[in-house]
Amino acid sequence: MKKRLGAHESYIYPTPCVLVTCGRDNPNIITIAWCGVVCSKPPQIGISVRPQRHSYKIIMEEGAFGVNIPKASMAREVDICGTVSGRNQDKFKLCNFSVFKGEETGVPLIKECPINIECKVKHSIELGVHTLFIGEVEEVYIDEKLSESVEALDPLAYIPVTGEYVNIKEVIGSYGFSKRR
Repeated sequence: MKKRLGAHESYIYPTPCVLVTCGRDNPNIITIAWCGVVCSKPPQIGISVRPQRHSYKIIMEEGAFGVNIPKASMAREVDICGTVSGRNQDKFKLCNFSVFKGEETGVPLIKECPINIECKVKHSIELGVHTLFIGEVEEVYIDEKLSESVEALDPLAYIPVTGEYVNIKEVIGSYGFSKRR
């Protein structure tokens, strides 16, 4: 296979597409594609946010954030939350989202998302144009109707190279399937 040089960008794809919430008294939402598990014990999640973003200051001041896992059917709302500033508009109202508060930190969470992860900031690391916030998982809220099938989960991902949202529909294996005969 012939290769060409790529721009110095992140070519890891797809990336998770999550809605990060913050602001106990004035709830805000930011769409984040730079998100991932950074430790399993204790469970910790990393999100990268640019200092210019409205949510950045809120997370720095309050020391907490929520990671809300949307369904692919919510792609329009996910895009709105990534293209509209919370400085100017209430994204919860704009997207018709319902707020509920995390029991441990009081961080706002999105009821319509099937999974909500309440995090307390443990570290913030300036990396360049982004700051990495590492949050320890304080509590996880899972929709009781959620099953473990890919279709029921309806996962949404983002392709940074093309700027496209994609759904993930097909299971092609499970952990350890390559070792089974």
